[in-house]
Amino acid sequence: MIMKPNDRIITDQKSVIVSADVSELGGLEYLIQNIKGVLGIKGIKIGFRMAFQGIKKAVHIINKYNFNMPVIYDHQKAGNDIPAMGKGFAEDLKGAGVTAAILFPFAGPDTQEMWTRACFDAGLQVLTGGIMTHPKFLSSEGGYIADDVPERIFRFACQLGVKHFVVPGNKLHWVKYLRSILVRELGEDNFVLYAPGFIDQGGNINECAAIAGKEWHAIVGSAIYKAKNIRQAAITVTQQII
Repeated sequence: MIMKPNDRIITDQKSVIVSADVSELGGLEYLIQNIKGVLGIKGIKIGFRMAFQGIKKAVHIINKYNFNMPVIYDHQKAGNDIPAMGKGFAEDLKGAGVTAAILFPFAGPDTQEMWTRACFDAGLQVLTGGIMTHPKFLSSEGGYIADDVPERIFRFACQLGVKHFVVPGNKLHWVKYLRSILVRELGEDNFVLYAPGFIDQGGNINECAAIAGKEWHAIVGSAIYKAKNIRQAAITVTQQII
């Protein structure tokens, strides 16, 4: 399926996206088998561990059990190479059957623009993020990234036509602040938020829901795939959303 910038990745206004950061394809298949049919799970996110195993193989496994389930690729973190590398990145992901790519373009606006446009040109949807969930990330927290970077990334993403944004679910003041920027730039109800950082990273789904707006999706990983009873953990998480 060819995605366009204004297309929705997920038709539901709220859902859970399972972050499948497992180490092997067998673990991915076991996870997908156990979450199949759980109401409220509407997407799968895979990262570099599945890339090492083979993205095409991972997408095939997901599609075998969840026909037409959106597959979001998170390079952890993409959009930080030279601008020219974006075209190959996007084309390879599209060729593997991926639906959308997450970009955290800390390398600057030239890379952000080229990688975003490359994804759109390849028929991939783009989710843009600018602040991560872990401590000591921003300069004011003892990290390396200037405090104004997330806002600058989000504002430029809006200019490039991005409608999907990743916010840190365990840093609610940033969810609120970045959402306010998107409302000013794009207008209410003209964007979608995606939030990781829950449970094991300290974020509370219900608290995030109170400020994230009516259209947002929780990204949950280890709280599901590391659970003794994966299916029950998935049901418990989704019940907080739907």
